[in-house]
Amino acid sequence: MSQQGTEQEQGPMGVYDVDNEGFIVDTEDTDAREAAHRERGTSRPITVVGNPVLHRECKDVTEFGDELATLIDDMFTSQRTAEGVGLAANQIGVDLKVFVYDCMDDEGTRHVGHVINPVLVDLPADHRILDESNEGCLSVPTAYAALARPDYAEVTGQDMLGNPIKVRGTGYFARCLQHETDHLYGFLYIDKLSKRDRKDALRQMAEGTPRYPVVAND
Repeated sequence: MSQQGTEQEQGPMGVYDVDNEGFIVDTEDTDAREAAHRERGTSRPITVVGNPVLHRECKDVTEFGDELATLIDDMFTSQRTAEGVGLAANQIGVDLKVFVYDCMDDEGTRHVGHVINPVLVDLPADHRILDESNEGCLSVPTAYAALARPDYAEVTGQDMLGNPIKVRGTGYFARCLQHETDHLYGFLYIDKLSKRDRKDALRQMAEGTPRYPVVAND
């Protein structure tokens, strides 16, 4: 996505602390954790709309080891290069259910983390207060459109060691969690727009110039 008390011990491989409701604590040591990923990682170009890997459900992650850790490092580095706040694995051409994020919520709190095999929690109606803010995507560079999404989101999944985790967010961070999970099931935010708004977003993309390396769709 483009900008606009503990039960586990946090270790160097990214296992999170959790709060008293079982949600991960992703707001502590954010600078150090994000920088550590980037120091190990390699930036990769971003795939853009039209690339087949973006338009199908990604494969579940079943192996938790060095290759996955390297992928997450590369994703954080690629995200920083593109000045994004969230990045899904298929956005760098990898067909796996992984996303990373470095995103502020509406209160100005920074969240940094990753989720493997994410699933959005189906929330009750009283949690579905819609936010109609603009949304952008690194895979639809230079384009933005208003899109209504719930202003609160919960995601379940795993960390890079395979431990089960829960993540929650409000406001802009909630939008990020929804946006990145959608990616891994083959949906871009423009797929949720009206035909006219989708056409306008693609026009914006065609007329703009990405500020980061992208993979051309031949």
